[in-house]
Amino acid sequence: MLADPSQKYRPYTPLNIKDRQWPSKTFTKAPIWLSTDLRDGNQALANPMTIEQKTTFFRELVKCGVKEIEVAYPAASDTDFEFVRGLVEHKEIPDDVWIQVLTPAREDLIRRTIDSVAGCKHAILHMYNATSPTFRNIVFRNSKEQTIELAVRHTKLVRQLTEECTAKYGTRFRYEYSPETFTQTEPDFAVQICEAVKAAWGKAGPGPDRMIFNLPSTVEIAPPNHYADQIEYFCRHITEREKIIVSLHPHNDRGTGIASAELGVLAGGDRIEGCLFGNGERTGNVDLVNLALNLYTQGIQPNLDFSDIERVLDVVTQCNDLPVHPRHPYAGELVFTAFSGSHQDAIKKGFEAQKLRNQEAAAKGEPQYWDMPYLPIDPKDLGQTYEAVIRVNSQSGKGGIAYLIKQHLHLDLPRKMQVSFYQVVQAISDREAREVTVDDITTAFRSTYHFGGTKYQGRLALRSFKISSEPAPEPADTDSTQDERRHFDGTLLVDGVVRVVRGDGNGPLSALLDALRTHLDIDLSIREYTEHAINEGHDAKAASYVEIIPSGDRKSGTSWWGIGVDSDIAGSGLRAVLSAVNSAIGDRTLPELKLSVGFNARSGQADVASAIVNAFGLELPRRFQASFFEVVQRAARDSGGEISFGALTDLFQTTYGFGQDGSSERISMKSFKMENVGEDNGRRQLNGEITFLGEKRQVQGQGNGPLSAVLAALHSQVEGILAIREYSEHSIGEGAEVVAASYVELTYAVGDAKKRSWWGVATDTDITESGINALLRAASRLEVVPKKLANGASH
Repeated sequence: MLADPSQKYRPYTPLNIKDRQWPSKTFTKAPIWLSTDLRDGNQALANPMTIEQKTTFFRELVKCGVKEIEVAYPAASDTDFEFVRGLVEHKEIPDDVWIQVLTPAREDLIRRTIDSVAGCKHAILHMYNATSPTFRNIVFRNSKEQTIELAVRHTKLVRQLTEECTAKYGTRFRYEYSPETFTQTEPDFAVQICEAVKAAWGKAGPGPDRMIFNLPSTVEIAPPNHYADQIEYFCRHITEREKIIVSLHPHNDRGTGIASAELGVLAGGDRIEGCLFGNGERTGNVDLVNLALNLYTQGIQPNLDFSDIERVLDVVTQCNDLPVHPRHPYAGELVFTAFSGSHQDAIKKGFEAQKLRNQEAAAKGEPQYWDMPYLPIDPKDLGQTYEAVIRVNSQSGKGGIAYLIKQHLHLDLPRKMQVSFYQVVQAISDREAREVTVDDITTAFRSTYHFGGTKYQGRLALRSFKISSEPAPEPADTDSTQDERRHFDGTLLVDGVVRVVRGDGNGPLSALLDALRTHLDIDLSIREYTEHAINEGHDAKAASYVEIIPSGDRKSGTSWWGIGVDSDIAGSGLRAVLSAVNSAIGDRTLPELKLSVGFNARSGQADVASAIVNAFGLELPRRFQASFFEVVQRAARDSGGEISFGALTDLFQTTYGFGQDGSSERISMKSFKMENVGEDNGRRQLNGEITFLGEKRQVQGQGNGPLSAVLAALHSQVEGILAIREYSEHSIGEGAEVVAASYVELTYAVGDAKKRSWWGVATDTDITESGINALLRAASRLEVVPKKLANGASH
């Protein structure tokens, strides 16, 4: 770069408008929109669109509500000419849509251009010639007079030929003239040539008869305020302003195309010509999506519909074969994604405040205004959810595969997952050298993501889980916020062996990842998570999608996707994590649970719990695990520091009476009957026979449920207070073999003695009996004090 660029580059020459009006103007309505994707955008592509692609794009523009579409430069190629004829002859053009065709000021090209639109209902003939000194003096070597004569002569020809076409085919024409390179043309000469063209056309009138002057920023050579000055100058000096439409055609060479368009409208522009997402020559044409949604966020209806912006993105990227930048306003895959903790916290609080404001506004019948930190537009208005970020990729074919997955498996895959799975399907297609069927695709999906039952189950599978939480300590810095810590307690099937794993994190998924890191040496992190509902009402399920990466490498080029479906949202997320982890670990060897070695000081609480779940199928609650672990540690110390697997299981059975018939228990239930008491109050009454310290006794008790009724019955026999601190249950087995497992932690306090507690566990085909037996086994080991009779004997 030069030390003094002023020796090579001239600055722009500003206009001296002392009372310019545009800085004080505001937006009140949307301009007229013209899409030039199929012409200006198409000519900027390395591989111009085929007729099929242009037709697809045209239909999408119509669907978005664009009413004026520049479809081609028909005289430039047979492809463009045939495309326009196809639109006309196949009646693709709605009655309220004007197609526009471009031609330079040359007779043979004008004739062929008019031939291309003959028979359509509405057409705009767009003619141009370059007017700036650079083009007049260097390219064409024409004087100002010759440049005006060229434009006037060909405008008269356009009038003659369009009138002949109207008489013969009924096509209604409007005329657009462009002084090409307007921004580099002397402002007074631009007005002069347009006046001459208007006079030559001779048909400009108010309303629908207005002619169009396109004032392009063909190459952006000055800041947007200068373009606004040029537009205001033109609008002030052109005569019969009410008979013309001033159309803006900004390019983006300086990166200020959006600003040029917006300031140009404030300066008097009526119409904007651009492309969806800013495709075009060099740095592109002005982006119509950006402009329209800028208006929308100011409460102005843009008259363009981008309520399904991902569909629009898919069509545009497919037809242009160009990606949309992940930071592109409104449409990029990262524009609604907050990575910063402070941003996430602000957005979280914003949603909470928004909900309250909306409730208050609804109660008052007032508008529910959107006011969110970091989110200038509600993602829902663009067809997005709050949980998922917008993910865009131009990979061809992914949309069709994603559609089939959604139709047959009811899964709406995230955009990046679509790309990942598309590569799997491509590999199948290359290998099989045949058409890939729906069954191929769904089977490949199930196999890849271990989704759809035991047939596709991976090395790791979720058996059961419990998520608990504890409040985070008060932060020292009162400006910072901390989430509750979550505890994951679960059982996994690991290479056919049931393992108990435990972990902690900021949420269920991070807690599971912590458990995998601790117990299986699997160190992974989540980069992306999204979810959606499947069905509604009682049949509703949650589908969760997770992308995981190696921990500590947020920019990793390697990642694995997982999918989980469950009626519980936490369950679906956990299954999704394991789905992805199964892909990540491949056939890597995992640390084994060495049950035969025994348990010593190096073994943890989860190892002991794993032994119990493998031996008996019992998934002990976390507090129960901790209580039994203390029992195991004492027993191991007494036996020289180790305890064998067999001794461990024997210890569990003798400690809690599990697997025994109950005849040796201090308290056991021989028979009982549970009845409802009262009308619709849910209270239960127990009438039963128990064995209490070797004696058979008839007991009775009432409570809000079976266990509280049993406690009431016991209180008639013992001193002090028995209370249930924790109760848990789950099923063991499947089908006709299933039994219920119940866990009760019982506390006992009598007089001034210290409160004691013990766990009871039991299984039974009847859930009520398993719960009662678990409670009584806990009571048996608490050595309850029998009530005394008046004569001093025990009751």
